[in-house]
Amino acid sequence: MTSNASTDVVVIGSGFGGAIPAYHLAAGGARVVVLERGPWLSSEEFDHDFKLGSSYTRIFDFTVGDGMSVLGGNCVGGGSVVYFATMPRAPRFIFERQGSIGRRMWPAAITRATLDPWYDRVCESLPVTMQSWDKVPYAGGLFAAACAHAGRTANPVPSAVDVDKCTNCNWMMAGCRFDAKRSLLLNYLPAALAHGAEIRPLHEVQHLSRTDDGGYRVHYRIVDAEDYRILHDSGTIDAKIVIVAAGAGATPVILQRSEPTLGTMPTAVGRYFSGNGERLNTAVFDDDRVREVLGLSRPDGKGYDANQIGRGPTVATWDRLDPDLPEYERYSLEQLFFPLGLGTILAQVPDAQGPSWFGLAKKDMLRRWQSWLTLFTMSEDDNEGVFGPPPATGNADRISQQMLGRGPLRYRPTANTLRGWAAADADARDILERDGLARVMPWTNDVVGAYTVHPLSSCRIGDDPATSALDDRHELRQHPGIFVTDGSAVPGALTVNPALTIAALAERAVPGIVRAAQERGIDVTYHGSLPDGTVTAVPQVVLG
Repeated sequence: MTSNASTDVVVIGSGFGGAIPAYHLAAGGARVVVLERGPWLSSEEFDHDFKLGSSYTRIFDFTVGDGMSVLGGNCVGGGSVVYFATMPRAPRFIFERQGSIGRRMWPAAITRATLDPWYDRVCESLPVTMQSWDKVPYAGGLFAAACAHAGRTANPVPSAVDVDKCTNCNWMMAGCRFDAKRSLLLNYLPAALAHGAEIRPLHEVQHLSRTDDGGYRVHYRIVDAEDYRILHDSGTIDAKIVIVAAGAGATPVILQRSEPTLGTMPTAVGRYFSGNGERLNTAVFDDDRVREVLGLSRPDGKGYDANQIGRGPTVATWDRLDPDLPEYERYSLEQLFFPLGLGTILAQVPDAQGPSWFGLAKKDMLRRWQSWLTLFTMSEDDNEGVFGPPPATGNADRISQQMLGRGPLRYRPTANTLRGWAAADADARDILERDGLARVMPWTNDVVGAYTVHPLSSCRIGDDPATSALDDRHELRQHPGIFVTDGSAVPGALTVNPALTIAALAERAVPGIVRAAQERGIDVTYHGSLPDGTVTAVPQVVLG
């Protein structure tokens, strides 16, 4: 069965890039429909288990590419439901990066100074606060103590977590049952609904086409609630403005598949993908040495129970985020909890004599899982990912009932990227292996290639039409009225967690989208109110 409808604005995706413009446009009087590929779960539906059909497999999308795998959100609220809520601002030097193109990647209109007021708005809306040392769980304190022992600094990270509500259950990635993590389910999305926006879960957008009146037609299929390989009815929604915010692993696929019906896409659509320079190391601590060298221990004398207490990243060292260092040698190291499952498979045995990620030595390593600590690198990469021809439907060919698919992304790390990873790996070992504290080894790339939980840049903003798919207003070149506001719009790796930057860019894009909507006859205004209804000073948007 096919259904047809019309509205003012269609937003594809309900993560930061989709929820923020959906709220502002609805608050301004526009008719807004949000199409989300994944299910809509409430806090009581978030499960603390790894069973098939639980929230863990329903709200994630793990796409295996050729040399790069991408883990993202697949639910109403998008990545905000499954993220660790770590929200630092990008360093100032990031906005001056040239990367592989030999010129400034970011548009001239955007610097850290011009983005700071938009960062402020998001921090107030969620809200984002700085964690204090007395609220840092033991794993974060252990990493901080190891940094101090190695002569490094360490800092609690800013986060969108209400630590007074947090139970330190360490199931944040499966969704927060306690509403302690400030996902979009608690702010922008309910505010959008209050202003009349409509959210449709399990609607997977396939492609866009043009309408006779100069607008756009969004073509979708209904996804089966239990088996994501099964697609049901199809439908279309006509709109004057389309905002594509399906994530950096899906947005370029939708646009590439739309080329036969929309016309030629900018050459940068599906190119210059960045994995945010991410890499993971597993440290296996010697609990006796932790007590002897650092003076730390759990009350019962056992290992620090890394997989049982905490709330994801709480402490990072930013010593290498030095603007005077050469490009590709700047990175952050962040203590991270990564749940059992993928992390268990990809962790390698330090200094293995034989197979490093499976076999008897790995089995012995698994017995010590309570003493594991994961260290997360975010570095500067070369934007070397390229999307091949899109699959027949969706962003990937679905392999399993939920979560797993094979996508068209091809990634071959350059010498620059590899140099950054090698420097970060050496730094991790220098910090954590001192005086026998731990043994450290990076995750293997042999199974699923490189991997990222923060995909970026596959439809990036910029001033150069040859290397950027979007102008500095986030409008798709050659296709007026289509905007991209998710992580794919970020020009390159940020060296820190990108959620706050994605959200700030989406906030910044809204006034320009409102003006474009007005020019297309939509009765909408921009008030600049926050999701709680308060109105603050609106930063001036400088457009090139």
